[in-house]
Amino acid sequence: MSIKIILFVFLMSTIKIVSAGEQPSNLNQAEREKLFASLYSKKELGCIVKKDGTTFRIFAPRASQVWLVLFEEYDDEKGQEIKMVRDSNGVWEYYSFGRLYGKLYSYCVDGPKGSGEKFDSLVTIGDPYSKAVVTKNNYHHQTKSIILDSKYNWEGDTFIVPKNHNELIIYEAHLRDLTVHRSSGVDSRGTYLGMTEKGKTGGLSYLKELGVNAVEFLPLQKFGNIEIPYRDSTVLNDGGEFNTWNPYERNHWGYMTSYFFAPENYYASDGTMTKEEYNGVGGRAVNEMKDMVKALHREGISVIMDVVYNHVSQYDYNPFKYIDKFYYFHTDSNGNFLKASGCGNDFYTSRPMARRLIVESIRYWMQEYHIDGFRFDLATMIDWETCKQIAEEAKKINPNVILIAEAWGGGKYDPPGFSDIGWASWNDRFRNGVKGQNPYNDAGFIFGRFQDKNSKKSVMSFITGTLREDGGMYKQKEHSVNYLESHDDNTMSDFIRIATGTATETTHVANLDDHIKLTPIQLALNKLAAMFLLTSQGPLMIHEGQEYARSKVIAQSNAPDPRVGMIDRNSYEKDNETNFLNYRHRDLNRELFDYYRRLIELRKQYPIFSSAPKEAVEFLKNDYEFVITFKLDSKKAGKFAGKTDFIVILNGSSATETVNLPKGNWSVIANDKKISLKKPLATLSKTVTLPATSGIILRQEGK
Repeated sequence: MSIKIILFVFLMSTIKIVSAGEQPSNLNQAEREKLFASLYSKKELGCIVKKDGTTFRIFAPRASQVWLVLFEEYDDEKGQEIKMVRDSNGVWEYYSFGRLYGKLYSYCVDGPKGSGEKFDSLVTIGDPYSKAVVTKNNYHHQTKSIILDSKYNWEGDTFIVPKNHNELIIYEAHLRDLTVHRSSGVDSRGTYLGMTEKGKTGGLSYLKELGVNAVEFLPLQKFGNIEIPYRDSTVLNDGGEFNTWNPYERNHWGYMTSYFFAPENYYASDGTMTKEEYNGVGGRAVNEMKDMVKALHREGISVIMDVVYNHVSQYDYNPFKYIDKFYYFHTDSNGNFLKASGCGNDFYTSRPMARRLIVESIRYWMQEYHIDGFRFDLATMIDWETCKQIAEEAKKINPNVILIAEAWGGGKYDPPGFSDIGWASWNDRFRNGVKGQNPYNDAGFIFGRFQDKNSKKSVMSFITGTLREDGGMYKQKEHSVNYLESHDDNTMSDFIRIATGTATETTHVANLDDHIKLTPIQLALNKLAAMFLLTSQGPLMIHEGQEYARSKVIAQSNAPDPRVGMIDRNSYEKDNETNFLNYRHRDLNRELFDYYRRLIELRKQYPIFSSAPKEAVEFLKNDYEFVITFKLDSKKAGKFAGKTDFIVILNGSSATETVNLPKGNWSVIANDKKISLKKPLATLSKTVTLPATSGIILRQEGK
């Protein structure tokens, strides 16, 4: 008997086989739950290529049969079907001699046919542990998993994360938006490789010019790019609805994850969105995304991935639906998918093998792609035990990993809970208190108003990290990611345009350049907001284009959108110039861009603006409701200051105000016009007069 045959017999003998009569099918709900709780496997899942052979494993606890389907080409309609063998823990396995690099594969899963079941042996699905996939461009998203050699030359690259997370200046961006517009000057526009190009107007060089030290990409995991046909009642989603809301039939942002271990193909050099063509036929996304991460790290920029584990894509042949719907999804008593996320089918994160998959996905992106951190979409829909295991396992790989929660979702809101387990979260109270929540009737401090139940005291607490000791949410300021704008809702400048009455969401923009160009009051509001953000303690986030007052005006396209030419507050479906960064608009508002750039420079030069102990931030009294004055005391700041004290004054009122100063001479390094770190703009003593809607930063040396 040959060595290979002996090896094969040995491998098969280690698999605990369940006979057909013992298959866990047609169970009632109580029996299902008991079974699900009892099954767990530590076996490596997915496609595992070793020296002598290739193993395929998939966890399908109630399947009656699973077939591996091997393909030679990405467009093969039929492949070689091979029955797999199930062990006692619900793992189906097949071993093949030889390393099958270059081949493609899928699975077919059969199982119970009762009420609500989704088992369908005629549907081929990708491996949920796929490291690379090729997909067909329609809403079914037919997938073949690609067997790739994962070897890559990192050239000494490793994680790039500031040890002090308060120093994080995060730029939230969509990868494609950063370089796809012709004004970017990038050759490989809209791609991973486009983000490696230096010396161009947009992309990598733009981030360097602005001065941010981290980029938070909207989802890069493989997602369902295409939604169901518009107003076609013959095509329904999992909730029985037909598409009346998305004339673009697209998902641009990416919050519909299909494969947790595979990078999005559309951003690779073999990516395409041409209908019915295949996307990512060569698996190039794997190495090209790594090239991008390496290039960003070389420029000192951390890479944060926005990840979606609370729900998955609902229109496509998502593998979890066909592997075992009731194991992987929350369902109602009738077996219907629950959608508390409001986005897709809610993923059952607390199932043992679902939790394992999520944690292993995080580990994989860190180990294989050198990802520095993660932002978790609708994180309150991920169970606490999974969140704790994510942190524990991630910190084994990089103790300084960045973990940020969107601390709401499914009707829950819990930034304090995430702070308790050591995670940061987006501070929406900061956003709402400073800018406002609704531009029509719920504006914030910069407009001379207190949003909702805010007061001068609560707004002041934002500056020191929204700490619990001040009535806030966080145990420490490192957990408060301060921000004014994100991908959701209006851009901050569109919020300002609407709040100041120069535009509405139903106003047709006749001249885009005139609309983009800020009026004096719009510029003043933007500058005041920027100064508030960049002089507040803790990490911060800027959304793409915020620094030049970007407006999302719905662009003309082939989609039958009646709102073309109007401001958009939810552009998730628009892969067009509504979202793309037009760098010519940066030049129209260059004064604001330079203001942001210089404030970032100030913050990086003087860590006291991000990392001061609370006792080093002294609020100075004044007689004005909408004027906040605080001093940064170098004597109390320890290692985060030299011998330089600062005073920051923020005037949110619509009137000119005069404020008393502490004794001594104070150099003006920033006002409502400009910022000068080397040569002071003026020297003041005793008092300072601030124009309406403005801020000022004063410096006193040598104390």
